[in-house]
Amino acid sequence: MNRAVVFNEFGGPEVLRIEEVETEQPGPGETRLRIRAIGLNRTELTLRSGRSAVKPQLPSRIGFEAAGEIEALGPGVNGYSLGERVALVPTYGAAQYGLYGETSLAPARSLVKIPEGTSFADAAATWVAFGTAWSGLISVGRLAAGQTVLISAASSSVGLAAIQIAKRVGARPIALTRYGGKASSLREQGAVEVIATAEQNVEGEVKRLTEGAGADLVFDAVGGSGFCSLAKATKTGGLLVLYGSLDTQQTVVPPFGIFARDLTIRGFALPVLAKDAANLTDLTKFIGSGLKDGALKPAIARIFPFEAVAEAHRFMESGEQIGKVVITL
Repeated sequence: MNRAVVFNEFGGPEVLRIEEVETEQPGPGETRLRIRAIGLNRTELTLRSGRSAVKPQLPSRIGFEAAGEIEALGPGVNGYSLGERVALVPTYGAAQYGLYGETSLAPARSLVKIPEGTSFADAAATWVAFGTAWSGLISVGRLAAGQTVLISAASSSVGLAAIQIAKRVGARPIALTRYGGKASSLREQGAVEVIATAEQNVEGEVKRLTEGAGADLVFDAVGGSGFCSLAKATKTGGLLVLYGSLDTQQTVVPPFGIFARDLTIRGFALPVLAKDAANLTDLTKFIGSGLKDGALKPAIARIFPFEAVAEAHRFMESGEQIGKVVITL
């Protein structure tokens, strides 16, 4: 037996309970991890609240990203050994594995070895954030040196990762945040400009900062009514990549602006792209090399103990954080 977070109904953070569950045995291609750190992601908040498109069967475990030590190897797993320190690049659905726990199963193809000197907390804060940012900016967005990219929800772990990746390839990241209070922190993280969307005119500011051209690429986690402004701020022939829906209002798409200026709107999900072996290899090579040379570094907003999982969810929902929220065991 071991302890895991379980929820028996959809709702707020208070529905999360730590319960005793059976310790599972890994099947073919799987491992069992002794979890040491858990990275929190918006997808877990969506699952827990019942807002997700695919709802897990209740009672359900929860958890999308973690780091730990290999405790057991299933049939057919090669290249790893017991006790090895690993993190995860999700190639699985958000409700498939319950990583909020003392132990959890995980597919071997998702494992990434943790370099010497890297903490479990940093490892658990890395791969979803940088994997999502790499997928949207590089794999889908084809961001190149000299281009301008708008990054919404810029103070999130994915937003900060996107700023770093954009800088690494020589692009110009413009951070979008609701209010100006986070502007100095975002500039410290590498944003060349910051736009407060609730205080400034997004289209006007972007046109001013790009000499009237507009952004080459938009990397948006928000959607909602503000998506129309982002489309207007995109250059003719530009690309808008939508990967989240933080705004619960309906996403508005201006049809005449889309086809009159030859704009493209794309969506993606990290687990879908990471299921492709070539994409997964390219992702881990780019991020791994960036971590090694120091160009990429996860930002942790706050670390909570396992017993404070509900409090960690509340903190993440507050929107106060700059970077990743992590739970340690």
